Amino acid sequence: MAGTKALLTLENFINGKFVPCSSYIDSYDPSTGEVHCRVPDSGNEEIEAAVEAARAAFPGWSARSPQERSQVLHRLADLLEKSLEDLAQAESRDQGKTITLARTMDIPRSVQNFRFFASSILHHTSECTHMDHVGCLHYTLRAPVGIAGLISPWNLPLYLLTWKVAPAIAAGNTVIAKPSELTSVTAWMMCKLLETAGVPPGVVNIVFGTGPKVGEALVSHPEVPLISFTGSQPTAERIAQLSAPHCKKLSLELGGKNPAIIFEDANLEECIPTTVRSSFANQVRSYVKKARAEGARILCGEGVDTLSLPPKNQAGYFMLPTVITDIKDESCCMKEEIFGPVTCVVPFDSEEEVIQRANSVKYGLAATVWSSNVGRVHRVAKKLQSGLVWTNCWLIRELNLPFGGMKSSGIGREGAKDSYEFFTEVKTITIKH
Repeated sequence: MAGTKALLTLENFINGKFVPCSSYIDSYDPSTGEVHCRVPDSGNEEIEAAVEAARAAFPGWSARSPQERSQVLHRLADLLEKSLEDLAQAESRDQGKTITLARTMDIPRSVQNFRFFASSILHHTSECTHMDHVGCLHYTLRAPVGIAGLISPWNLPLYLLTWKVAPAIAAGNTVIAKPSELTSVTAWMMCKLLETAGVPPGVVNIVFGTGPKVGEALVSHPEVPLISFTGSQPTAERIAQLSAPHCKKLSLELGGKNPAIIFEDANLEECIPTTVRSSFANQVRSYVKKARAEGARILCGEGVDTLSLPPKNQAGYFMLPTVITDIKDESCCMKEEIFGPVTCVVPFDSEEEVIQRANSVKYGLAATVWSSNVGRVHRVAKKLQSGLVWTNCWLIRELNLPFGGMKSSGIGREGAKDSYEFFTEVKTITIKH
C-alpha cells in the first residue's frame, strides 16, 4: 500500500476545474507492466456535469469572432510547446513509444494541430448567388453545431486528441473529450494549460474512463449532437447504434491494413528504411502463432530470436520486430490490423495482381507505392481503394487536404475544410430586394 500513495492520480476536468471521481481504474507502464497512475472511472454523473458546463459555455464561446478564438488556440499551442519535454516523457511512459518518437512527432504535431486550425479558421469563405430575374440574393452561413463529443485512441494519445479538439473549438463549439483509459496522462496535463491560454471554463471538458461506461454515456446523451471517434470497427458500430435515435453527425476513423507496394524499380536506399519504420512503428503474439499454424515462415523475431531485457523491464510489454513470409492472402495476419512490430512480406508479379490483392482487404485507410516509374505510380495510386496513397514516401501530411479511409476504415474526412464542415452546420439565407 505504501507504493500506492506515490501513484499519479488523474482527475476529470469539468467547467474549468479538476474534479475527483468516486472510483478509479489502474493504468500501467508498458515498459515494466506495473501500475503507474490511477484514472477516473467516470460514468453518467460526470457526463451530465460536463454537458451542463459545455451547454453554459457555448453561447459565449460561439459568439466570439474567429480572430478571438484563433488567438486562444495560438496561446495554447505556445504553452504546449514550452512543455514539450515534459509531455514527451509522459507520453513515452504512458503509451510505450520511444521518447524520440514522442519528442519529434507526437508532441510537435499536437502543437501544430492548434496552430494549423488557429490559422485555417480565419480563411474559410461562404457561397453567394444572385437571381436577378426575381430580385433575390442567396448566401450561406456556417454555425457551430453545439457540444462536440470527442473520443480518441491509445496509439497517438495527445496527437489525435488535439486533432479533434482544435478544429472543434476553433469553429465555436464546446467539447467533451474522452481519451483512452490506457493513455490519459498527457490529456490531463493539457488541461492544466487551458486557463492560462484563455480557454473559458466549460469550453473544453475532459472526462476519463472506459468506453462501455463513460463512452456510452457521452455518445447516448441527447444534448451531444456530434461524435468524432477514432478507434476500432466494433466500437464504431456501437456508436452508430447509440447515435441513430438522435440522428447525430458522425466522423468515424477506424484504422486500416495498409499495404506497402514495392516494385522492382524502387529506390531501395529510400524505400527499405522508410518501410521498416512504417511496419514496426507501433508496439501481438497471438497473430504470430496463428501465422505459424497456417504454415507461414517466421524469418526473425517472435519465436525465433531471444529477447533480452533488464530485470525491471521483464514484465513489460516488449516484442521483437517480426517478419513473416510464405503466408496466404487469406491469413488473419494479411487481413487484420496488427498493432505490433509485425510485418508480412509477400511477392507479386504484376500491377494488376498487386492492386487486386491490396484491395481484397476490408480496410482502405492508406497505402504506399514505391517505384521510379511515374506513370506506374499514377496508375496504381488511382486504382487502390485507399483514402490516402503515399508514393515514394510515407507519413508526409498536408493538413489542408482530406484524411480518412474507404470501406471499413471509416466514415468522413478530417482536414482544414473537411473538419470545418463537420464541426459546423450550413444554412442558406435568401433575401428578396
